[in-house]
Amino acid sequence: MVKNEQFKFSLDVIIYPISFVLLLWLIFALEIRYGFRLNKYGVQPHSLKGLRGILFSPFIHSGITHLYHNSIPLVVLSAALFYFYHKIAWKIILYGILFSGFLTWCIGRPSTHIGASGLIYVLVSFIFFKGVIAKHYRLIALSLLVVFLYGSMIWYTLPIKDGMSWEGHLSGMITGIIFAYIFKKEIAKPKTYAWEDPNYNEDEDYFLQHFDKDGNFIENRFDEDIEPEENRPPPIKYTYKPDSSE
Repeated sequence: MVKNEQFKFSLDVIIYPISFVLLLWLIFALEIRYGFRLNKYGVQPHSLKGLRGILFSPFIHSGITHLYHNSIPLVVLSAALFYFYHKIAWKIILYGILFSGFLTWCIGRPSTHIGASGLIYVLVSFIFFKGVIAKHYRLIALSLLVVFLYGSMIWYTLPIKDGMSWEGHLSGMITGIIFAYIFKKEIAKPKTYAWEDPNYNEDEDYFLQHFDKDGNFIENRFDEDIEPEENRPPPIKYTYKPDSSE
C-alpha cells in the first residue's frame, strides 16, 4: 500500500535544488571576479591527479552559457527527485557524482571533463527507469514528463559534438540505470485492492453479499443483518427525580 507520506511536499523540495544551483553560480562568480582557473580540477581520465575531479568537476563550468544550460535542468530534476524519492535523494546525488565521475575517469578521452551535466544525466536516467520499474501511476507520469522534456539528451551520449564530454553524459546515464535497479525497496508501491489478492474469495466479501447474482442490490439484506429484537438487551431507562429542595 502507498503511504500518504510517500509523496509529501516540504521545503526541501525547493530549498536544496535552488541552493545547489546558487552554489554553482557563486563559484563561477568568484572564479570570474578573482581570476581563478578551476578547470584544472576537472576529471582527467587515467591520471591519478585527475581523480580529484570526481569531486570537483560538477562545480566547475567553462562559461556562463555552459552553467546556464545546466542550471534549469538541475533545479527541475533535483526538485522532482526530492519530492518523489525524498528518502534516497541525497544518496542518488552524492553517489551519482562519485560513480559517474569515476566512470568518466575510466572511459574518458585524455582531456579535462567539467560541468554538472553528468549529474543531470544521472537524474534523467534514474527518474525515467525508476518510474518504469515501480509501475506506480505517478512515477510513470513523471517518467513520461522527463522523456518529453529531456528525451533528446540521449543523443549527447554519443560523440556528435566537438568539445563536449559525451563520456560524462554516458557515464551519468549508465549510473542512473544502475541506481534504478539498486534502490528497489525505497520506492512507492502501487496500491493494491482486496480483489487483486490471489487468495481473494468473492463469497467472503461483505460488500458483494448485498448484491444478487445478477448484480441487483438487495434492499432488505441490511435488515437481515440486524440482530433480532428478542435477542437484544433491554433498553436502559432513565428517570428524572427532581430535587426536594426545589
